Amino acid sequence: METQLDPMKDDLPLMANTSYMLVKHYVLDLDVDFKSKVIEGSIVLFFETGSQYMKTGTAGEECCQSQFGETCKMRASEPCHIPMINVSTCSSKMEYNDFAVSGKEKEATSDENSNHSNNEQASGTSSSKDCCDIENHGSKDFVLILDCCDLSVLKVEEVDVAAVSGIEKFTRSAKLTGVSKELENLRNRIVHELVTLPADRWKEQLYYFTHCSQAPGCGELLFSTGTWSLEIRKSGIQTPADFPHAIRIWYKTKPEGRSVTWTTDQSGRPCVYTMGSPINNRALFPCQEPPIALSTWQASVRTAAGFVVLMSGENSAEPVQLQEGISSWYYYVSMPMPASTFTIAVGCWQEVKQQSFKQTTAIDTNTEFSLPSSQTDFRWHEEICGHVEYPCRFQNPAARLQAVIPYRVFAPWCLMESCEECLLQLIPRCLSAAYATLGTHPFSRLDVLIVPSNFSSLGMASPHIIFLSQSVLPGGSHLCGTRLCHEIAHAWFGLAIGARDWTEEWISEGFATFLEDIFWARAQQQLSHDEMKGQQELKALLRWRRLRDEVQNSEEELQVLRPKKESTGQLSESGASVVKYGLKAEKIFMQVHYLKGYFLLRSLARTIGEAPYLACLRKFVVKFHGQLVLSQ
Repeated sequence: METQLDPMKDDLPLMANTSYMLVKHYVLDLDVDFKSKVIEGSIVLFFETGSQYMKTGTAGEECCQSQFGETCKMRASEPCHIPMINVSTCSSKMEYNDFAVSGKEKEATSDENSNHSNNEQASGTSSSKDCCDIENHGSKDFVLILDCCDLSVLKVEEVDVAAVSGIEKFTRSAKLTGVSKELENLRNRIVHELVTLPADRWKEQLYYFTHCSQAPGCGELLFSTGTWSLEIRKSGIQTPADFPHAIRIWYKTKPEGRSVTWTTDQSGRPCVYTMGSPINNRALFPCQEPPIALSTWQASVRTAAGFVVLMSGENSAEPVQLQEGISSWYYYVSMPMPASTFTIAVGCWQEVKQQSFKQTTAIDTNTEFSLPSSQTDFRWHEEICGHVEYPCRFQNPAARLQAVIPYRVFAPWCLMESCEECLLQLIPRCLSAAYATLGTHPFSRLDVLIVPSNFSSLGMASPHIIFLSQSVLPGGSHLCGTRLCHEIAHAWFGLAIGARDWTEEWISEGFATFLEDIFWARAQQQLSHDEMKGQQELKALLRWRRLRDEVQNSEEELQVLRPKKESTGQLSESGASVVKYGLKAEKIFMQVHYLKGYFLLRSLARTIGEAPYLACLRKFVVKFHGQLVLSQ
């Protein structure tokens, strides 16, 4: 039996039973409605059977235990080929007029035709009893548990991936006898073949993920919602291996949901964005939040024309008009990442254009910056990557020579001039300095967005996108440049290399704080060696004083870099765990993990010399990119 978690405590529960089923890909299909302050639509999850699964009777019983008593790459010109499916129909033929179904109509048809209405008490209580009341009913049905909070789940269904045209290529090895059990096995076999395609077939994989996500439903699944979880079961299915490996969840967010914030930008226009909530993205979409659940995703987002959708995606999306007044934006990623790194920002952002390209061109061809690291990269990259297979930039010769990746800057209209004067000229310098220090950029492009004034931090990094506070703009090039360098450093430490246990956040923040000084020193090309060292010593002194003040005025348990000590990285049998002090209010304002991590790394660099230490870091990046690590 799992340990019962108390949601009122300071620890953040990670509920997903990833040891039994592990999500490999998400397909989101969403509408953003600023009038109701709701994001609604569907998400399709593709799974693999988890590593700890054992096909025994007791496994099903253990899986079922409720955690709480309460219970071909899509072309840029065709991003709208993930249409909204009318809930009331399950036709495999989808027309563009499906987009025209209004939110009210979808809600009505869902309530009419689903066994579970949008009444959370009804769906949560009744199906919760069906789901996990083993003692009364003798049921040993397997229960899939997802991390979920502040969401209205309308319907959950199995997806008939076998109905997709051309999917036969994934079924040649399977024997289909026509029996329903065999058909279920066939669907799971198709999903297995799809999620395990080799990296060089990623475009084909994305193509079939898209079409499978549009396939008709083939049976509703029972579900119940708890404070922190969504629990799903299929009657009579007792093992993870037999549970549907492609499911579709219809849901809507709540205006008070804690994963996104609805606000206005500095020009007074409405916007919504993920602001780095302590509960991560579970109030944006049902997901598996433990870091071990590395997955890819694609998303089609529709909103009123005039709004710009920015997202953590490899492609620089352009809007496609679906009907008058409605535009669709499509993004995807092919590098598996934790669901917590998914980021979205929808607003009336304006792209800040570069007026003169002279400086950018000079930096792109600056041999002093690019040659040393690119030469050593070629030697190191002869070794095979240690991560799960994906189209890796570290194995791409062109990517290894790219000192400055493509970038765009977005901001509210009233801040465009400030961004043009300060931010635009700094980005290529900081990117090039980062490349000179660590080598290959892990991500292929970068968007930088100046977020609304209610943003509680100076910056936040996600795959392919950085949020910056407006506070960095008036501070001149130094404040803006150092914060930009800090967030760029997270591309390597925090994103490409992640902490296996979120309580070890120093692995991300300590490295980014240490590296921001290195990057910024190289980005300031006019500085002498003595000036650079004097600048770094002054910052070290200021950081020491801040750390001393925090240590003297905060709870000791919040100052520990490894609060779980020897149990760091350990999971329960199901894969569930907790982020110790993850919900502690004071923790949001503390920098002890940044600063202790920084001083640890600074001490190492001073002991063996900065140059050898940075060379060691470059080797570390090559060895561990695309993986999760612990302090050891």
